[in-house]
Order: sequence, then structure tokens, then C-alpha cells
Amino acid sequence: MGADREGGARRSLGRAGVYAACGVVLLAGCASMPDSGDLRGVESTPRQDTQVRVFAMPPHDDASAPEIVSGFLEALTSDDPDYEIARKYLTKEASDKWRPLLSTTVLADGPGIEADHVGAREDGDSISYTLTGARVATVDAQQAYAPAGGDYSELMHLTRDKKTKQWRIDVPPRGVVMGKSDFQRNYMSVDKYYFATNTTLGTSPHTAAVADPVYVRRNVDPMTEMVRSLLKGPTSWLNPVVRSSFPTGTALTKGTASLPPDDQNRLTVPLNDKAARVGLTQCHEMAAQLLFTLQNLTPTVDEVVLRAGGRQLCSLTEDRAEAVAARGSVQHAEYLYFLNDKHRLVRLPAATKDTQATPVPGALGEGDAELKSVAVSRDEDMAAGVGLDGKNLYVGALVSGGPLGDPELTSAGRTEEERLSAPSWDAQGDLWVADRNPDNPRLLLLKEGVGDPLVVKTPPGLEGRIESVRVAADGVRIALVVKQGDKSSLLIGRIEHGEAGKAGEDAAISVHELRSATPELEEVTAMSWAGDSRLVVAGRERGGVQTMRYVQVDGSTPEGPVPAALSGVKEITASEDARLPLVGYSEDGIVRLPSGMQWQKVVTDGTAPVYPG
Repeated sequence: MGADREGGARRSLGRAGVYAACGVVLLAGCASMPDSGDLRGVESTPRQDTQVRVFAMPPHDDASAPEIVSGFLEALTSDDPDYEIARKYLTKEASDKWRPLLSTTVLADGPGIEADHVGAREDGDSISYTLTGARVATVDAQQAYAPAGGDYSELMHLTRDKKTKQWRIDVPPRGVVMGKSDFQRNYMSVDKYYFATNTTLGTSPHTAAVADPVYVRRNVDPMTEMVRSLLKGPTSWLNPVVRSSFPTGTALTKGTASLPPDDQNRLTVPLNDKAARVGLTQCHEMAAQLLFTLQNLTPTVDEVVLRAGGRQLCSLTEDRAEAVAARGSVQHAEYLYFLNDKHRLVRLPAATKDTQATPVPGALGEGDAELKSVAVSRDEDMAAGVGLDGKNLYVGALVSGGPLGDPELTSAGRTEEERLSAPSWDAQGDLWVADRNPDNPRLLLLKEGVGDPLVVKTPPGLEGRIESVRVAADGVRIALVVKQGDKSSLLIGRIEHGEAGKAGEDAAISVHELRSATPELEEVTAMSWAGDSRLVVAGRERGGVQTMRYVQVDGSTPEGPVPAALSGVKEITASEDARLPLVGYSEDGIVRLPSGMQWQKVVTDGTAPVYPG
């Protein structure tokens, strides 16, 4: 196996064998490493075909201290379910205390290894090494991914057993550590699903399913692992705004090792007695959570059967699950909307190749108002538009003959760039917009698009000005482009609703725990939600040119192809429904990108394309 970086350390895989017939790679404990001297590090294995499983080899007799270190680090990147081989490189006491599932540290390259010669000799009975590298990310005990930076430095100590004379690690690193390419080979991102807390049990079909992305090991029974992860509950970041229908303490029955679907693509999930008394409505919600989660992982599950207390609780098929809760990725947009050369709102059927747009019914399409940006409600009954100078926000029904009323909102910003951002509708039919007036910057919400705006509280310490706003289909997450100086970044926040005040006062609304979804980008030009936990972004890295990419809400990069290059991107829109094409506004006008194809021109003289939302 080759290295994945130039210079730096080189990985040795002595006695490594590849068994192509069964798709297995065995990683030996670096038998060709020198018996003494510094280790230069352990490089990440180049990414393998996902069907290839990688297993480590235990330490051989009389392995040197460097071989023990390298063999242990190799074992961390294998598909050993319980890290049993990695533990063979540890003393018994260290193995008992080591908790590999507490965290995974991802480095830009494989960990570098530096021997500590101060106060220790390799021909003695103990020696220390320091693992080094540049942090890229961490995965915590809840399997949640978070970008990370800075230097990594972790002590590893070895001792030689007085009786057997074998080297073993008595102070291992905390958790698991590996290079980025090994992480990409070992782990994959999967969405598990919970329900937004602004809806209650039994309010289907208005219950919103919310994706909670976690990372699981792709070759270590990911289906069973995702069920266990779902039952444990949402990650800490999402927990304040979602609920699980599984009763507290629900788990798989004791002794359940694996959950394979049967030959009819039906998965039976045995639960402990905590779930034995749930009613049918709650059971259906539990089954919907499982179906959404597992179908996000594999298409081979069409039905879920839940059992507890010695009996079947309920079953749920894929088509019936959509009646229990709504997912953004299955909501179908009827039209694509944009502004024509007269700055009026027009539309095209979303799922066709038509290029002949027609004005929308109502004042925003048939009237005289000239618009700069627009948004259409998710039910496609209402539209909102910001005037050409960015000063006024208008809202109107998409019904012929309706007059254009007074602006619902006016900004006092001095210039067009210092006034209103493009608006965004949430799943509850409320309208969001940012007033970029530097003298009074605010994130605002208009209930049902009308009335006095509510000022949305943003986290203290938010630096910079909110340039654009997009609310996710689930209504509990918000994407903000925030500009500070010459730099702009994409931040994802959690929307929380407080208790309603006295005398009918509206509940306070706030955005919490903003986190970057584009840590590698210095400038974000345009963005849009493009899935339950995915966004599409046009931006530029430091010293680079503009690119377009998909990003996850947790800041990781999703698997799969990137969008085809498009020059001069000014605006972009995507639907959470992956069947609909990306649409952009560039130097070529309005263009769209059907799946697996190149960009195609729609119209030359259009701007501000949007799908509902």
C-alpha cells in the first residue's frame, strides 16, 4: 500500500496479506520497522474499496517497541469490531481502562511518532513516545463529528514485562487516532431521525422529522450500530429541539448481536421491556424513526417490525411512514421560481426541461413592483420579495387579482448592501429575513409573513453581519452566511422557541450554538439546503478560486460527486428533494444541473432562482 502524502512518515506493513476472494486485508504489526531509533510516523492507508475489510495482526513474539507502537496504530484503523487486536498491544491494566469509543481524533496525515529519549532507553524496560499531527476533526462518544484545528500531541508509554520480556503499551492515547484517509475508509456519515418538538405526538402529517448526522464504522455492522445509536437519543447539539418516541431506557434486548433484514426486506427489532407498553400511535412513530434512519443507510429495508414483552408491538412500511412524519427530502416542489428581465416573479415546472417561464399569479408576478430577491412558501401559496433597492419587503398570495399592499418591513440601511437580505420561509409558514443595517443589524421573523416582525435573538459574541438566511425544511435549523471584514462563513444554528408571554404575546425565538459548516472556506458566495443534513455552497478557499461543493451541517464533507464546475456563481438554489436539479444564477444567466449531467442554460436574462422555502 502506498502513502497518501509526500514526505513525512512511511508506513510499513510487514506480513500484510490481501485475500481478494474474501475481500480481506490483514495489517501486520510493522515487522519491518527498525528495532531501535526514532519512528518517523504512521501514514494513513490509501482509501480502499468499501467492500474490502481490513483486519490487523496481533504483535509477534519479541516485537520491538517501535513495532508495538506502529502495530497498535495500525490496529486502530482496522475493521476489528471491538478493537480486540489493538488491545493485544496493551498491558492488561491499560486494556481494562482504555475506552476507544469515547473519541476519535482525525489528523491531516497519519500520526507522527517521536521517541522521548529523556530519562529512558530502548534497551531498558520502559520508553515513551509522543504522537503528533495536525487536527482535522473529532468524533465524540455520541458519534458526532466536529471540525478541529491546532496541533495534536499525545503521550504513549511502553513497558517491558519482567517475566515475558515482551513490550506492551501501558499508557495508550485517549480514544482512537488516525489520519484523514483512514477515517474516510473506516467511517461513514449516516442520518438518524427524531421529531421536532414544536409538534406533538399524534399531530401527523405535521410532525417534522429532523436528521441528526453521526459517524459509524462502515464495515462493523453499521445497521445494528445505527439502531443502537438511535435508541440512545439525539446528539447534544440537536437534543434541545427534538424528541424521540422511544421511551427512556429503551434498548435492544439483551444478547442481540446483529439485526439482518429477512428475504422480504423486513427488519424485526427486538426491544427491552421499556417499550412493552407503548400505544399504536407511539409505536408507529418509533418505527418511522427506524425506517427513516435505516433507509438513509441502505435501501434494503422496506418494513420495520417492533417487538417487546414477548409480542409484536406494530409494523410499518415505507409508504405508511411518510404519513407519520414529513421529511424535507421527500417534499416535492411543484415549481422553480426566479425573476425575469423585468424583475417580476416567474416560474417553471420544477421537474421538467421547460425554459418558457410564466408570471406567478398575484401582485408579485402580475404587478408593477420590481424585485431584487424572492422566497416562496413551502406550500407554494405565498411569496415574499425584497424591492430592487433592498429597502422594502413585500408579501402576497399567489392568487390572481390580489393587490400589492404596503411593505411588511422597511430597512433604514443607507445602501442596497446594508438593507434587507433575501427572505426564507420555514416549515410553519413563517418568514425570516436579515436587516443588514450596520446601525441596527437584526435577524427578523414575521409570523405567517405579516405583522410586526419579531427580533430573533442570536448568540452573544456573534461577530460579523448576517448576509443571507436559509431555514431548513424541518424548521429547527437555520443556515446563515455571516460576513466579517473580507471573510464570510456559513454557520448552522439551532432554532429554539420560548414560552408564550402574557396577554397573548408571541413566544421568544432564538438561535443557539452556531457552528461552521465550511471551515476550509474563506469566502461563501451562495448557499442552499440540498438535503436533510446537506447544503450546497459556492465559495473560495484562501488563495484559491471559487468552487462549488456539498457540505454537511456538522462541517464534514459528504461522500459522492461534487457539482460540476460553474463559473461566476452569484446565487444557487437546491431542493431537499434530490430528484430535482441544482439551479444557479451565474454569468450565463439561470442554469440548471440535472443529475449526472452538465450545466444547462434555462434563460439568459433571469436572476434570483429559488425553490420553495
